Amino acid sequence: MTYAPYFTEKHDKFREEVRYFIENEVKPFAKEWEEQGYFPRSILKRMGELGYLGLSYPEEVGGLGGDYFMSVVMAEEKARAGAGGFAMGISVQTDMATPPIMEFGTEDQIERFLKPSIRGEKLACLGITEPNHGSDVASIETRAVRDGDEWVINGSKMYITNGPRADFITLVTRTSDDPGYRGISLFLVDLDLPGVTVSKTLDKVGMRSSDTAELIFEDVRVPHENLLGEEGKGFYHIMWELQGERIISAAGAVGGAQHSLEVAYRYLNENLSSLELTEQYHAMKHLLAETAIEIEAVRQLVYATAYRFGRNEAPALEISMAKLAALQLSHQVADTTLQIYGENGFDNAYEIERGWRDSRLGRIGAGTDEIMKGIISKGLGIN
Repeated sequence: MTYAPYFTEKHDKFREEVRYFIENEVKPFAKEWEEQGYFPRSILKRMGELGYLGLSYPEEVGGLGGDYFMSVVMAEEKARAGAGGFAMGISVQTDMATPPIMEFGTEDQIERFLKPSIRGEKLACLGITEPNHGSDVASIETRAVRDGDEWVINGSKMYITNGPRADFITLVTRTSDDPGYRGISLFLVDLDLPGVTVSKTLDKVGMRSSDTAELIFEDVRVPHENLLGEEGKGFYHIMWELQGERIISAAGAVGGAQHSLEVAYRYLNENLSSLELTEQYHAMKHLLAETAIEIEAVRQLVYATAYRFGRNEAPALEISMAKLAALQLSHQVADTTLQIYGENGFDNAYEIERGWRDSRLGRIGAGTDEIMKGIISKGLGIN
């Protein structure tokens, strides 16, 4: 199926290249990474060498200079890895922690943080969520206090993907007593500084091929030149980043749903001899046909919204719709596929059980279903 005007022949060739990479350099190791609880730094370096960590960044900072749909292709194809944690961990690097550096960073910050991240030499993470505050950015408590040419940071961040091994964090803090979204600022914090500790590494239900931590900051001294963007404008900076995080999550979810669908009908075809002409077989065929329609409808919503985001728009209403629809659908399709597999679907020898577990997080991360519905309601003028 051709998806004009979003993709060109260049995108199609890139998709083939990435699919080959995922199939040969990632998927064979997915189970091993799941068991050890993280993907190796070597695959990050490899992706840097291939240019996969800077697809839409300009060439002058080490990127490939591609358009936003190069990133969409990457998000969709990573979903085929059979290791959602790997896909998420790389997305944190490429679409969450580093875009604010490109958008708001100084030349020095780009040299020290962005360029090494694009080369795969540094692993990045993003620090928003706190133990007492999930997606409510305006309520964060982590505090940075100015002390001469330094800032002293105290607080904690929870559920930080890549946190146990990251080299630096794009950190959201409060820098004044102003209530709500006022007085929030961003910092780039090296995680080997004194006072930074990993208090615990989470044992998660899914996304097990990426490591996730709670990070504690106790009197961490950060130079003033690590302030990212304008002091007190961090809420605006990070809300812009969240829109990109949500749309790339939606694109990955569409890729995941499509992959689950293909796994399901491949399983059906391989078991034709025992299922053919039975009521169960016909019911499954019809279910997958309906599922294909649902995926296609959501795909078009995601592509249309990604097109606008790639043109420097940030339509919060449509992005929230795309995120909600895609992430709910992804888990629904994974659940349907697991049902088709029957008892085999609960056997970790089969890939689908990982896809089922991994897909559930999407309805929580980057804004829960409930937060997306709140944004949508507000956008529709419902008080």
